[in-house]
Amino acid sequence: MPKTRMFDFIAKTWNPIVGCSHNCVYCWARRQAQRQKKNCPKCGWFTPHLHEERLNRKFKPNTLVFVCDMADLFCDAVSRIWVERVLSVIRKNPKTLFFLETKNPYRIAAEFDFLIPKNVVLSTTIETTFDVISSPIGDVLYGELSDAPYPEVRYEAFRFHDFFKAFKKHISIEPILDFDLDVFVKWILGINPEFGVSVGYDNYNCRLPEPPLAKTLQLIEQLEKHGIKVERKTLRKAWWEENGEG
Repeated sequence: MPKTRMFDFIAKTWNPIVGCSHNCVYCWARRQAQRQKKNCPKCGWFTPHLHEERLNRKFKPNTLVFVCDMADLFCDAVSRIWVERVLSVIRKNPKTLFFLETKNPYRIAAEFDFLIPKNVVLSTTIETTFDVISSPIGDVLYGELSDAPYPEVRYEAFRFHDFFKAFKKHISIEPILDFDLDVFVKWILGINPEFGVSVGYDNYNCRLPEPPLAKTLQLIEQLEKHGIKVERKTLRKAWWEENGEG
């Protein structure tokens, strides 16, 4: 059975901003936001926008809060002023831990390096090691699946930019796409995500260029052998394995 879209370690969510400009074909948040279109047309269109009233949210100490699971706080279409206002609220709640996930980590380092509070975990999604991903239905360019920076760019930010060394990090490999096993293990170990790695397959039948299940399990095994904590999300055979198309 598919697991929830949420990470198991997340207790609360907070969405002062909704919407994203990455246009990922597999995005669950866009589907979810469309249900709110009668209450908020901008949510329905998934246009990045600020919900001002949510900036007044109160947070309990010693809890972990996912910030903007219905957005990418650092996508290019989110106003710098909005980001600063969200970070200001985080800064005022130093006893609460906030989880910030983005597919645009270089923007964090370039624009907000002195504004990111220490009470955060920084996460990025790295679905594959390839720019062109093999598939039973033909090769797929990553840019056909998302307008976000390519996964290798995200890896390089987390691995080599000095800014990220001061923070606890997490990697999301979801939805997992086909990959080079040796390269992926090297990338993850180089980043050293103290908060762990979450691995899962697509839950929405998007027919993505997925790896065989055996290969994914091999990746998990190698990461765990090196002491990396792995959260298992939806693990299943690739759609093309199920359909006998491989």
